[in-house]
Amino acid sequence: MTDLGAPGDPRARGPGDGPEAVASRIADAVDSLTALWSVAAQEASLRLSPHQLRALRAVEAGPGLNVTALADEMDIGLPTASRLCDRLAAAGLLERAPNPGARREVQLWLTSHGRHVLGDVADRRAEALAMALTAMEPAERVALSRGLLGFLAARDGVAPHPDGTGGTDGAGGTDGQ
Repeated sequence: MTDLGAPGDPRARGPGDGPEAVASRIADAVDSLTALWSVAAQEASLRLSPHQLRALRAVEAGPGLNVTALADEMDIGLPTASRLCDRLAAAGLLERAPNPGARREVQLWLTSHGRHVLGDVADRRAEALAMALTAMEPAERVALSRGLLGFLAARDGVAPHPDGTGGTDGAGGTDGQ
């Protein structure tokens, strides 16, 4: 197995292996992944825009959040978030309910149909991704997995373990599990 990027590996120090070059390749991969996911989402039982999917996923992650919190989460204006919720509620994907603790506040909840649609999209996306990964060599999948773990650990400020799993530098804390 080739482990490019291991300390002391001269192949990881070529001119195309600097952070800017790698960032450019990652950006291309993200664009490709986004297109793959978009196609998979459009093949789901109900076609939703990326904006609508983001809103449903935000409500799924934070059941009971209000429209203001949704707008903040999505970085959109309150009127836009309100209209988005109107459309999702009209489609039977989202329901609004008064907050029992603050009657002027409206909470957002997924309907069972909304949960079903999100599950369908997630299943189709996972299937499309698995098909792409199947076309890769096993060593490439391992290298990609380790690279992604390293990226996530670096982003989160956590030093990865030598075996490629997330964790700490041994100074205490969690082991990434």
